[in-house]
Amino acid sequence: MRVDLFDFDLPEASIALRPAEPRGAGRLLVVRPGDGLTDARVADLPGLLRRGDALVFNDTRVIPARLRGIRTRPGAPGQRTEVMLHLREAPDRWRAFARPAKRLAPGDRVVFGRHGAGEPCELGGLDATVAAKGEGGEITLRFDLAGPALDEAVAAIGELPLPPYIAGKRPTDARDATDYQTVYARNPGAVAAPTAGLHVSDGLLARLDAAGIGRHTVTLHVGAGTFLPVKAEDTADHRMHAEIGFLAAETAERLNAVRAAGGRIVAVGTTALRLLESAADADGRLHPFAGPTEIFITPGTRIRAVDALMTNFHLPRSTLFMLVSAFSGLDTMRAAYAHAIAEGYRFYSYGDSSLLFPAQV
Repeated sequence: MRVDLFDFDLPEASIALRPAEPRGAGRLLVVRPGDGLTDARVADLPGLLRRGDALVFNDTRVIPARLRGIRTRPGAPGQRTEVMLHLREAPDRWRAFARPAKRLAPGDRVVFGRHGAGEPCELGGLDATVAAKGEGGEITLRFDLAGPALDEAVAAIGELPLPPYIAGKRPTDARDATDYQTVYARNPGAVAAPTAGLHVSDGLLARLDAAGIGRHTVTLHVGAGTFLPVKAEDTADHRMHAEIGFLAAETAERLNAVRAAGGRIVAVGTTALRLLESAADADGRLHPFAGPTEIFITPGTRIRAVDALMTNFHLPRSTLFMLVSAFSGLDTMRAAYAHAIAEGYRFYSYGDSSLLFPAQV
C-alpha cells in the first residue's frame, strides 16, 4: 500500500512531553468500527471489558540504552559518537544505531563513559569494537565485557532512551526513570517502553482482578527501530528491524483456554499484539515462542489471536499507525484520529490511549 495513505496532519502541540498524573488518569477513546467513537477514561477499562476476558501485558523493562563515547583509531583524532542499542545478538554483542555512523568502520574501537584524552573519567569506562557496519546507520558492537558484567556497565553509564520527539524538546530527568517504565516491568532488554502499559497503575490492576478479567504477560524487547520513519513509498518496501520475544507454553495454553471459554484476548499495546500474532497459527491458536520477530502488520494482514487492543495514539506514516489501521480499518482510524486531534487527546508515548475493536468483516 502507498505509505502516504497513512499520513495526516498532527499539530506539534498534540505530542505529550509528560504523562498524565497520577498514572492511569489519561483519556481513553473507545473505537468500535461500525458503532462509532466513545470518549472515556483509562479508569473506565474494567467496565469496558467482560468477565472472562484476558489482558496481555508486555513485561519488558527499558534499559538505559543510549551510550555516548569516543571513537578511537590509530593515527586519527578521536570522534565523539552516540549509539542506541537495539538488538542483543550475543552475551557480548549488540546491534546499535550510531551517530555519526559514516565516520565508523569495522575494527574501530569506541570508548564509552569516558571523556576525551587527558580528561578525568567520572563514570568508569566500557570499551567495544565495531564488528560490522550495515545500512541506515546500523552497526554491530562487540563489547569487552559480556553477560551480567556488560549489563551492569550499561546500566551505570547509559541514558534512558526517550523517543526523539520528546528528547528533542527537553532533557531526560529523574521523573522519566519512573514515568517511562510500566509498573509490571520485569525482564530488562527493551530500548523503548511498551507505552500503552504506562497508563496501568497498581490500583487499576486490582480493579481488573475484582472484575474477573484475567492478566497474562509476554515479553517483547522493544527495539529502537520503532522510532524509525518509514522512508519507502510503498509498505512492501519497508523492512522491520527484528525484536526478541518470548511466550511461555503455559501462558499460550491459558490464553487458548480463554478463547475456548468465550473470552476475548485484549492486547495491551502494539508490542503485545505483535508478539501474539508472531506466536499464532493460521487458526489463531497460540504456541510457545522464543526468538526474533520481524512481523509487519498492515491493512490486509489477518489478525488471528487478538480480539481487542489498548494502544496509545501514533505518529503519521508510522508502522504503528499502519498496525492499528490493519486492526480496525484505515477509514475508521483516520476518523478516530481526526476526532482525537479535535478533542485535544495527547499523542504518543506519554499521551492518552485508545481501546480498539476489530474491523467488521
